[in-house]
Amino acid sequence: MINSLRGMNDILSDDYERFTYFINTATTIAQRYGFHFIETPLLEETALFKRGVGESSDIVGKEMYQFEDKGGNDVCLRPEGTAGVVRAFIQKKLDKAGGTHRFFYHGAMFRYERPQKGRLRQFHQFGVESFGVDNVYEDASMIMMVHDILKACGIGHRLQLNSLGCSICMPLYRKKLIGFVAKVEDKVCQDCVRRLETNPIRVLDCKNNTCQTLYADAPKLISNLCSECEDDFSKLKTILDQNNIEYEIDTNLVRGLDYYSKTAFEFVSDNIGSQSAIAGGGRYDRLVEFLDGKATPAVGFAMGIERLMELIVMPEKTRTGYYIGAMDEEALSLIVQITHKKRVTDKVSFDYKAKNLQKHLKAADKVNAKFCAIIGSNELKDAKIWVKDLENKTESTIKLEEF
Repeated sequence: MINSLRGMNDILSDDYERFTYFINTATTIAQRYGFHFIETPLLEETALFKRGVGESSDIVGKEMYQFEDKGGNDVCLRPEGTAGVVRAFIQKKLDKAGGTHRFFYHGAMFRYERPQKGRLRQFHQFGVESFGVDNVYEDASMIMMVHDILKACGIGHRLQLNSLGCSICMPLYRKKLIGFVAKVEDKVCQDCVRRLETNPIRVLDCKNNTCQTLYADAPKLISNLCSECEDDFSKLKTILDQNNIEYEIDTNLVRGLDYYSKTAFEFVSDNIGSQSAIAGGGRYDRLVEFLDGKATPAVGFAMGIERLMELIVMPEKTRTGYYIGAMDEEALSLIVQITHKKRVTDKVSFDYKAKNLQKHLKAADKVNAKFCAIIGSNELKDAKIWVKDLENKTESTIKLEEF
């Protein structure tokens, strides 16, 4: 027997209902905010993620599904969604067109990491990206959208905020942080030593308990912001306060990717174990330029759908559509015709076997149909159909043309 690869799961039955319910809910809310759907390829040039995500990240350094294709191209399965959307934004010359461009997407991402609850090697994300708005109100809008999606799905959450500064205040802070870590470099993990050379701020995101203890007294970026970044962060907090969105300040929140600047945020849940982040994002004003586009302000977020699955509160199921069946073999061909016509306007389930009435009613109940419609020998002779409303428990026999 051939099984699925480790960390790559099938989505069936109840999981499928939850999955599609979340996608539909998030899509509806994103469209209310004025966002439009974009689909990017699963396969991209490896260089896109090395330059966009950053070689200091674990994603690029350890986790990408990277290989050479038959044409000799260095390619990989996308490990995240933002870089591909930015590539499309530049390739379609939208960076030079000016104006505001807002996209949402959903689909599979791939990372070769140790599978665990809520973290798979093939997983799915819902994300949004906004280009062209250099205003903290757009940052707030991203946070409000995530809040609305989680609330609509009945998912409890906490919001954590930080500011990562800009090209003015970040270099000065980086020097301070390097100086601090250098004093304890012999005690930190090898990942932190590597990050110190490539992207020092990422050491604050280290999951090693020893490192976290050592960094407790490290200088905080939020205390070293320039006046512009400090004003933006204060304004963001005011907007959230005015809209009754609670938040916590997490000075070690740096996000896992190198392209973020200024606003960074994560939504966390206390109900999914150690992998508590269920959504996150922030501003990345430099990424379009990093990928050879015209400098464009940008902000976005992504949500890991598998992490949300068991947290989603599904709406109460309601009966919908029809179940149509035949009690005699002679009626089957007519049932096929009726079903085909009825599906133009309604959801219809159909059984290809002739059964007695009780078995049809049980089958209709199993598919949660609102109506059970049956043709037996008497109905066939009179060109009629028996219909029972399974919610109201009423029944009647009507002419086929009326049905």
